[in-house]
Amino acid sequence: MSENTLISAELRDRVGKGSARAARRAGKIPAVIYGDKKQPLSIEIEARSMRKIINEPGIFSRLLDINVDNGKQTVLMRDIHFHPVTDDPLHFDFLRVGESSRVSVAVGVEFVNEAVCPALKIGGVLNIVRYEVELNCLPTEIPEKITVDLSDAKIGDSIHISAVELPEGVTPTITDRDFTIATLQSPGGGVKNEEDEDIDNAETSEETETE
Repeated sequence: MSENTLISAELRDRVGKGSARAARRAGKIPAVIYGDKKQPLSIEIEARSMRKIINEPGIFSRLLDINVDNGKQTVLMRDIHFHPVTDDPLHFDFLRVGESSRVSVAVGVEFVNEAVCPALKIGGVLNIVRYEVELNCLPTEIPEKITVDLSDAKIGDSIHISAVELPEGVTPTITDRDFTIATLQSPGGGVKNEEDEDIDNAETSEETETE
């Protein structure tokens, strides 16, 4: 996994709507750090630096190190409150994590070997059911992504979570079923796998010979 993203912050002297508005006028965004059986911390972060960070991929599955009050808080982004009109970030909620505490995070799915996928080569369609999968793991073991290999996928195949190789100690949060991540479908024009066409041709030849 990648290194933690470093963020500088300041403690907020006061909380409430008035204090939050004052922070935003000063170019900062109010936030709270909670969890790990410790007292919540009310902080404020420079808006300019945070706008760049929250637009990067995987913001909700990446560990952040927040330097505040002469100490470091390792956290996960849990929520971002946006302005309903401008879409500017108004407030951040951070979950404090300990080294031994397991967390649930949504991790993006990457599909590889599309160029050699048998289903896609003959005109099939990749129907993505889940662009992200929620995983349970230690904070230090959060994968940047999970990879689905399409090199052997054929039309009619369904790719389930059991077919994905997850890192050791990383498990899906859904455990009561083998859920689907993607399917390979015909585009509607009767496209078939090559071996299916061979079988159909063989059956047609047999019928012709018996007539």
